[in-house]
Amino acid sequence: MMMPTIFRDSLFDDFMNDFAFPDFSNMEKRLYGKHGQNLMKTDVKEKDGNYEIDIDLAGFKKDEIQMELENGYLTVSASKGVDNDKKDEDGNYLRRERYSGSMSRSFYVGDHVTEEDVHPKYENGVLSFSVPKEEAKKIEDTKRYISIEG
Repeated sequence: MMMPTIFRDSLFDDFMNDFAFPDFSNMEKRLYGKHGQNLMKTDVKEKDGNYEIDIDLAGFKKDEIQMELENGYLTVSASKGVDNDKKDEDGNYLRRERYSGSMSRSFYVGDHVTEEDVHPKYENGVLSFSVPKEEAKKIEDTKRYISIEG
């Protein structure tokens, strides 16, 4: 049966919990909901005129990660497939929790950024790169008068 979902969580998962007194001591405190483990957790900091970005991509190999720059948007994509044809020598899996699938995240970096400005490095499951900030345009202090017709 199809169930409605909001942000990939079922509307009826915790439906009956509203009728009982909640136990706040055992309350789940998950960031980004039940499917948060499938998101690219990202840290962005500003340093020396650049934005330094770190993205957690644990379990991915370097060749499974792709970066694309188009129209001022930098998109990081990662995809991992599971070979279902390959069987374990000791038996079948009882449970699989490692992520398989694809995910992507886009950042608006501006039209001034080129491929040569981004130098990514993948180490210990973390993709790190920096993006130069666009310099603020100086506003001229001179007065400009506009002629009025009539």
